[in-house]
Amino acid sequence: MNDNSSVIVSLCSHLCADSCKPFTPSEWTKFAKMLMEKSLQPKDVIDFSTEDFKHILLYTDDEIQRIRSLFDRSGSLTFELEKYSSMGVKVVTRADAEYPRVLKSKLKENCPPLFYYAGDLNLTNRNYAGFVGSRTVDDNDTDFTKHTVSTIAKNGFGVVSGGAKGVDSTASAAMLADGGFCIEYLADSLARKIKKRDVVSQIQKGNLLLISIAKPDAGFNAGFAMQRNKFIYAQSKGTIVVKSDYDKGGTWSGAIEALRNGYCPVFCRNNQKSLGNKKLIELGAIAIDENWDGKLDAPVTKKKDSKEDQLSLFG
Repeated sequence: MNDNSSVIVSLCSHLCADSCKPFTPSEWTKFAKMLMEKSLQPKDVIDFSTEDFKHILLYTDDEIQRIRSLFDRSGSLTFELEKYSSMGVKVVTRADAEYPRVLKSKLKENCPPLFYYAGDLNLTNRNYAGFVGSRTVDDNDTDFTKHTVSTIAKNGFGVVSGGAKGVDSTASAAMLADGGFCIEYLADSLARKIKKRDVVSQIQKGNLLLISIAKPDAGFNAGFAMQRNKFIYAQSKGTIVVKSDYDKGGTWSGAIEALRNGYCPVFCRNNQKSLGNKKLIELGAIAIDENWDGKLDAPVTKKKDSKEDQLSLFG
């Protein structure tokens, strides 16, 4: 971990943060922009005096105390990171070369400052089809998911999903059973998941990467679940919506966000029994069925955003 990475972890990690509030992703982005405007890097603030914070960054006494409190936990934070590292869980920050490049390319400043992960980060450099959908599925949904996974695997793609029960876990299991490769962007306890024997086996084979913005021992968090949707779409060459509710839930909101921002082509199962699926297709998702050829190179359009040209923050 380089010095810039250490500062990002100190300011943004929720480990050992009982008495101080870590930076949110938006707070980190604001802080990073300020440093860039002053031609500074995160590591430069380690030696900042109170006057430096006040005159260079225009910080108040309360803001300065917060940063100092976050830095003061460095010893216990290092110990905690070593504990998780011994379990196979590590951390990667925006200042590390191993940080998923495709996320930086598509999400730019909306990338989180850090991820916790288990597995080989080089897997993020391969090609993926995203799979999203309801946790509640029937046999027909399951069969469609497995069939579609087989189709995209023949085209050389892996599966990226949220690792949740239902469509996500069905897609990952089908791909891994066929000797393929997967990424799961989790919204809950990474530490608990890596205790499963089959998960450990797939990680050791280099076929599975688990990655999360949530601290490793965290329980399920609806906010994190919503955030990770954009990671799935941004990581993939195209994402398949197997089953969605209408105008509610993470699958719907994630698909709408992806269509609005043009993260990747959005494909949707042409299931006339699902109102959510029908509406997503009306809004621009590409209808597919069991005869789909698995090609993900559909055109993507979106509104031009002024943020598009902003510099990557210490990436």
